[in-house]
This record gives sequence, structure tokens and C-alpha cells, in this order.
Amino acid sequence: MNVVNMKQFSGSNNLKAFFDVETSEGITIKGFKIADGKNGLFVAAPSDQDKNDKKKYWDKVKMSKDLKDKLTSQALEKFSNL
Repeated sequence: MNVVNMKQFSGSNNLKAFFDVETSEGITIKGFKIADGKNGLFVAAPSDQDKNDKKKYWDKVKMSKDLKDKLTSQALEKFSNL
């Protein structure tokens, strides 16, 4: 798994960057985000907004905690080197 196509976001909200993830099989998953929350920077998976509850979002990508931790580490390291 590799973090690719990271682009820094300079808007006025908590969003800091967008990036894609490329798997070892060559599949690219687009739309991951790095955001600044109350506990610091975190990685958010691509998501869709709930049609009935505009405050709710559903992740489009599910992964184990170990894989999410690995992805977060790689993404935040790459973001710190932008």
C-alpha cells in the first residue's frame, strides 16, 4: 500500500490535504483526506453523506485497525514532508 498524489489543501476549514492509496495489486482508491481535529491530525476515508441525515457520513472504504494505523502513519509522514 502506497500513499500517492497527495495535494495540500489551503482552504479555511480543518481539511489539510487529499491523497489516494495504491494497493500492491495496482488498485488506486481515491479521496482520502487529512484533517485537523480536536485531538490533532487524522486520516479520513472516502465517504458519502447520508441522504436523510446531512450530519452523517458513511465510509466507502473499510479496513482493519492495523491497516488504518499503517496508512495513517504513512500519510502523516508524507504530509509532514510537503
